[in-house]
Amino acid sequence: MNNENKMGVMPVKKLIISMSLPMMISMLVQALYNIVDSIFVSQIVGESATAGQDALTAVTLAFPLQNLMIALGSGTGVGINALLSRSLGAKKFDKSDSAANTGILLTIFNYIIFLLIGIFFVDSFINSQTDSTVISNYGVTYLTIVCCCSVALFFQMTFERLLQSTGKTFYSMLSQGTGAIINIIFDPLLIFGIGPFPELGIAGAAYATIFGQLIGTCIGLFCNLHFNKEIHFSFSKIFKFDWSTIKEIYFVGVPSILMMSIGSIMTYLMNLILGTFSSTATAVFGVYFKLQSFFFMPVFGLNNGLIPVLSYNYGARYKDRINEALHFALRLAVSIMIIGTIVFCTVPQFLLKLFNASDDMISIGIPALRIISLSFPIAGICIAMGSIFQAFSKSFYSLIVSVGRQLVVLIPVAWLFSLTGVLDLVWIAFPVAEIASLILSSIFFRKIHKNIVSTL
Repeated sequence: MNNENKMGVMPVKKLIISMSLPMMISMLVQALYNIVDSIFVSQIVGESATAGQDALTAVTLAFPLQNLMIALGSGTGVGINALLSRSLGAKKFDKSDSAANTGILLTIFNYIIFLLIGIFFVDSFINSQTDSTVISNYGVTYLTIVCCCSVALFFQMTFERLLQSTGKTFYSMLSQGTGAIINIIFDPLLIFGIGPFPELGIAGAAYATIFGQLIGTCIGLFCNLHFNKEIHFSFSKIFKFDWSTIKEIYFVGVPSILMMSIGSIMTYLMNLILGTFSSTATAVFGVYFKLQSFFFMPVFGLNNGLIPVLSYNYGARYKDRINEALHFALRLAVSIMIIGTIVFCTVPQFLLKLFNASDDMISIGIPALRIISLSFPIAGICIAMGSIFQAFSKSFYSLIVSVGRQLVVLIPVAWLFSLTGVLDLVWIAFPVAEIASLILSSIFFRKIHKNIVSTL
């Protein structure tokens, strides 16, 4: 017992906090970066009086492809994380090393895909969402840089997942948090040309993002090489195609990738629906996504810390520890999201003013934030329940829930309500979709708990 990883012996609540708190803090910093980044972008001054809002809209239009990038990197990381943690729990150390080394190879391929997308497809993607030349120019400039230089993003996510897999979430926090802070620092310097730095406008926001990711990657690599003694890297093994390991990684990873990719499809279609009202409505949607991350990101950090705990104890067949971890995480996730709902409902105008919002943007944004935030506590429940799907290699359940919520319910309901010409009705689609998500999540959660957890 003394030689066992802390995930099998530490008191569960203390373990969840120790595993999740660093990730929650780093994701809070990441959420803060998302907000601050858009705040700076909204302050861009151009030939048009609405240059800041146009730049903010452009970043919103770029988000679906950015999210797709994150989906591929994070989903691959989920597969690596689950396989590596499960292998460590079962004392299969050769398998855990294979998961780590194969993960590095997959990361390289992920970057090549988005390098090609950045070179050949960005123009058509942005122009499919807007007729404005100004917004299009902003969007193409920003997204081309982000895609073509995404190598740092992919490696940063992989190195962080490797640290999470062995319970070293403090170092994962250090990597992600430092990268986000560097990004925040360089945003105004490169956007507005402060001191010796050139004034790059929206391109500066993209370069600040890349630079932050590069610093995060370097820290993640250093921490894995010097502190992650349970993983052994080998240059020859990295470039060896271990098809069985790749298959196991993507058996868990592909549903996660598809699940997050659905978010890209959803935001793209929502951009099209809201674009029929005005570009201001699209900008409000973008602002909402930035603001909600301040509450969703900590819950996802909790989820990321919970998954290796569940995976390890599943491999070690510790039923009571699994149940205790799930119950504790569920209560914590819902508490965070209730705070989010309170904030969105009480000070929406203050939140919008952070983004240099016009009167029109405020009039659209206040009801939007209040209506959508009603779904936050329900979302917290679904995220916590979804962690067991990933930890027990049942990620396709998460995929089904995500498809049901975002494509089967949210988009059709939003489109139908948009036909009324009343924009406020479109926002109601979000709470409706979360209710559908809760129903599906509950069904799958009970099935797993009955057929797997109860039989351990």
